[in-house]
Amino acid sequence: MSPIFEGVGVAMTTPFRNNQVDYDAFQSHIEYLIDNNVHSLIINGTTGESPTLSPEEIKELLRVGVETAAGRVPVIAGTGTNSTQQSIELSVFAEETGADGVMLITPYYNKSNQRGLIAHFTAIADSINIPVILYNVPARTGMSIDPETVLELGQHKNIVALKDAVGDLNYTINVLNLVDSEFSLYSGNDDNLCDFTALGGKGLISVVGNVIPCEMQEVYERIAAGDAAARQRFASLMPVINAVQIDVNPIPVKALTAELGFGNYELRLPLLPLEEDARQAIVDAFNEFRKGVRV
Repeated sequence: MSPIFEGVGVAMTTPFRNNQVDYDAFQSHIEYLIDNNVHSLIINGTTGESPTLSPEEIKELLRVGVETAAGRVPVIAGTGTNSTQQSIELSVFAEETGADGVMLITPYYNKSNQRGLIAHFTAIADSINIPVILYNVPARTGMSIDPETVLELGQHKNIVALKDAVGDLNYTINVLNLVDSEFSLYSGNDDNLCDFTALGGKGLISVVGNVIPCEMQEVYERIAAGDAAARQRFASLMPVINAVQIDVNPIPVKALTAELGFGNYELRLPLLPLEEDARQAIVDAFNEFRKGVRV
């Protein structure tokens, strides 16, 4: 089975204008990302502030995303919640709407044990006929998918990949040592792209890719090809990567998507924009980078 994608996919932000989803900006952002060589779009994930989107907004964002992408790159829908039934309903909708796959986060707050995880993910995967990417981000959910659980879930015909946002490459190595070569691992951490790819990862589901997609894809391709200068090129991107990590995602990166014109600098509570001095500092760093100055 071929991977859903190889390289850099972008966990898209959701643009707002006066607290309403700005669908025009969303479409413009998609065109920008595709024009700049992203290999997949991930819609309605954490970076898209999905917990604060209404069911109608979630569905419309996916519908608009699939229609705008028009088959040029795979569209993956974030449909995982801490309710198995709600996750099934969203996943079925994603398939009916034309999404190329779904991404399922581990249940949060009512977090389960590993047996519960297997039952939860299996029930969702059984309800659809498109690929499933598991999403492991214990810093947000309070639980992790054990490597042995990934192995068991990977036996399901629809469960084909893991987004690994654990941030510990020992975990990555343990999973890679268990799963077969057809099961794909994607990093969920921009700052470990080089090491993750060198270990055998198939790519990255990126936050910073919202604003420097082409550069991140270039690094992936160079690392995958064994280019010795790839890490030096990656180091030149670190000012922007560091900038989007100064506060809770997606607070910083939305300052930069707004700078590019993709919606106002707005978030929904409980998230708040950066204080002005912090916002200006990362915008300045980004603009210096865009001028070719390494700061």
